[in-house]
Amino acid sequence: MTSDVKEMLPSGFGRLWTAQTVSSLGDGVTHAALPLLALTLTRNPMALAVVAAAGTLPWLLFGVLGGALVDRWDRRRTMWVADAARAVLLVLPAVAAALDVLSIPLLAAVAFLLGLGGLFFDTAATAYLPDLLGRTPALLERANSRLRGAQTAASGFAGPPLGSALLALGRAVPLLADAVSFALSALLVRSLPAAPRPLPEARESLLRQARAGASYVFRDRLLLGLALRPAVGNVAFLAVETVLALFAHDRLGIHTFGFGLLLTAEAAGGLLGAGIASFLGRRLGTGTALTCTAAVEGLAVLGLAAAPNPYVAGLALAVCGAGMGATMVLAPSLRQAIVPAHLMGRVASTSRMLAMCAAPFGAFLGGWLATTYDIRTPLYAAAGLLLTMTAVTATMTSNRRVEAALRGAASDASDASVGGPGHRESEDLAREAVPGLS
Repeated sequence: MTSDVKEMLPSGFGRLWTAQTVSSLGDGVTHAALPLLALTLTRNPMALAVVAAAGTLPWLLFGVLGGALVDRWDRRRTMWVADAARAVLLVLPAVAAALDVLSIPLLAAVAFLLGLGGLFFDTAATAYLPDLLGRTPALLERANSRLRGAQTAASGFAGPPLGSALLALGRAVPLLADAVSFALSALLVRSLPAAPRPLPEARESLLRQARAGASYVFRDRLLLGLALRPAVGNVAFLAVETVLALFAHDRLGIHTFGFGLLLTAEAAGGLLGAGIASFLGRRLGTGTALTCTAAVEGLAVLGLAAAPNPYVAGLALAVCGAGMGATMVLAPSLRQAIVPAHLMGRVASTSRMLAMCAAPFGAFLGGWLATTYDIRTPLYAAAGLLLTMTAVTATMTSNRRVEAALRGAASDASDASVGGPGHRESEDLAREAVPGLS
């Protein structure tokens, strides 16, 4: 089966993969350089927090509306324009750094606009992939596995140390390097084959279309289950991340270099998880595989909380990273296989927005629990949240429900291609397969 899928990957996917890998490398550079640049300007924790939070605000403010716009626009053009705009944008702080007029408000504004560009690029890329490859689940899993693995390697392993090294050459250097990565990505994406634009929904306002996309997620139990996992997961993982450095220092005796190795172990696990995701989906079924990876994440965080030494902690983080890596391949691939093309942007952005909105609650929860009780308490609470979420969503994303949704999507696609009379029957099947649709 794997060899067949390899043959099916079109040449355009290689260009998309290269574009996202180059862009992810630049993202990793900026991810390390931006807070370090801010640190050269101020030691005020609140000012540093503003720069860090600015990049997430576009998802909170415009997530669903952005998805509605992506569903109206040409997706390939949206991607390359977003990357080209980010390339030009990064020249501004680079020039400001060279002229020694860089400021915290400018860095926050740049982080916000980079986040806005990322919103449009990521949403359009998610919607474009099934246009490029079709809706075969195995093919989408293979493609997402390659994309996720490259993104982890570029932004998690190579990008941050490169960003720190480039910053030593000059404050403008990492920003210009990221600008070049965006420009190269834009050129590669512009060379991709055009995809047919979804049929417009006549005479509907942007807000109405955005609401329709969000409603589609909340009324479909399978899609809602897929959206709840990263949302609850972000609460749990941010609770851990908020206190992880302090936990590593106080409980495990790990200092700066060792803490970097801990994070590397998690990234290595993520690479492994992305690589074996398709295998797990084939052997267990996508629904069962998703339930297993969610349970693995919860148990791994529980192991981290109880870790007696750095080696056990590193192993726990690697296992957690593997569960996350597999989930981030299987869940988007399934969503791309079952969501109608004209709703793909809105469904993807709604799911991402739920996850982004949940993150601040996790950070607050972690800090409060650590202050009120003990440094291990946020980790135990996070494990409890993850395991509870696993139990709650297990039936929502079961193999039976996944298979029924895939059959319904295939039937709808067949009816659309031949214009036959079976559309009503496929619609009834989808309603039966996914309770909650009306």
